Amino acid sequence: MKKNHSFHLVDYSPWPLLGALGTMILVSGSVKWFHFNNNSLFIWGLMIIILIMFQWWRDIIRESTYQGLHTTSVTNGMRWGMILFITSEVFFFVSFFWAFFHSSLSPSIEIGGIWPPKGIISFNPFHIPLLNTLILISSGATITWSHHSLMNENKKESKNGLMFTIFLGILFSMLQGYEYMEAPFTMADSIYGSTFFMATGFHGIHVLIGTTFLIVNLMRLIKNHYSKFHHFGFEASAWYWHFVDVIWLFLYMSIYWWGGN
Repeated sequence: MKKNHSFHLVDYSPWPLLGALGTMILVSGSVKWFHFNNNSLFIWGLMIIILIMFQWWRDIIRESTYQGLHTTSVTNGMRWGMILFITSEVFFFVSFFWAFFHSSLSPSIEIGGIWPPKGIISFNPFHIPLLNTLILISSGATITWSHHSLMNENKKESKNGLMFTIFLGILFSMLQGYEYMEAPFTMADSIYGSTFFMATGFHGIHVLIGTTFLIVNLMRLIKNHYSKFHHFGFEASAWYWHFVDVIWLFLYMSIYWWGGN
């Protein structure tokens, strides 16, 4: 049907409703796993979410690449949408920092009036946390290298930079998983354990999401979906990754370095 405007009216899609149901199953499965040590519902929810992500991304890639529906006006709208989304994510992490500094700057009598609370052995900030900081800073450099190579139409260098970034993201997640397994305290150990695992854990989830985002962009780059002027999917993933980098620097300086001593 011919239209006399440059905007894209999204077709009816089952993915938002099914995605919401999948998320409900995932969260319910998480509660069941934590309280009853049964992860079957969690796995079902995770599988549903992954399948919906695959189908939803397929539709968006089809719209932008093959149907030509992502015009300049649409791309500008998506750009502002991504900016507002990252802003909301910043405030999401502000709540964790607020809880952490509220408890650490004025420790209550229930935790002994000291920070870290008595009995808590905190991580050495110059071991794995420092290594992970160097890894994420390096990944910020490699994603910038990849983006600038794409802008200069050097797709080989762009792919190399993106592969390095994905490798560093996976390495970060593996090291953080090892750190969690070796942790001398748990989430149930006072306000310190709660704020530590909530803040670093949600950051770890964001790293996993960002790494998945980059893997999808690598596949699209290999399939020549991007050009010098039309690559907002790549740009959005780069913005998201830089956001993940900056949040980690604040986490490292406040929770690991300042708050652990």
